Amino acid sequence: MSPPVQQVPGLWRTDLQQHDLSVPGREVIQNRVELSPEAPLVRHKHPGEEIIYVLEGSLEYQIDGQPTKTYSAGEALIVPAETVHSVKNVGGGKAAELATYVVEKGKPFLVVVD
Repeated sequence: MSPPVQQVPGLWRTDLQQHDLSVPGREVIQNRVELSPEAPLVRHKHPGEEIIYVLEGSLEYQIDGQPTKTYSAGEALIVPAETVHSVKNVGGGKAAELATYVVEKGKPFLVVVD
């Protein structure tokens, strides 16, 4: 397992695994993402589906085309491919998720959107 990487203040991503899939041109990437309450909202998208399981805390997801919703530890959600979204820690302490991405190989893994 790789050491956590701080991408923006208050957000750390730990790479857990990355493998080719049996579907041609697709790979799976799995990360542990930790957010402090101070982490900024970053609107972004991925070149494939993001499957999320909240490990601890409470996270508010803003997914374009869907109502804003808060998920707590033990809950799961999916972000459709190429859909702009953001996440915010709305709990009183640390929050973390297990993020599994089924993405197109060769495309940027994460694209920040204004």
